[in-house]
Amino acid sequence: MASNNQGSSGGKTSNRGFASMDPERQRQIASEGGKAAHEKGTAHEFTSEEAREAGRKGGQARSQNRKKAAAQ
Repeated sequence: MASNNQGSSGGKTSNRGFASMDPERQRQIASEGGKAAHEKGTAHEFTSEEAREAGRKGGQARSQNRKKAAAQ
């Protein structure tokens, strides 16, 4: 059976899914999902403490990545 998703060997790519979409269309769909979740009341809203913790973790990860890159 033939497949549209043949990767680098066939030179063809799938025309299905988010990866094959125009980036602007991806953003539009994601935005609609977020808006729907907020309207429904099921979306998570970060408290200032949660946001602070997420920023701290991101800074730590970034710092470690820089240290690893400098060591190479």
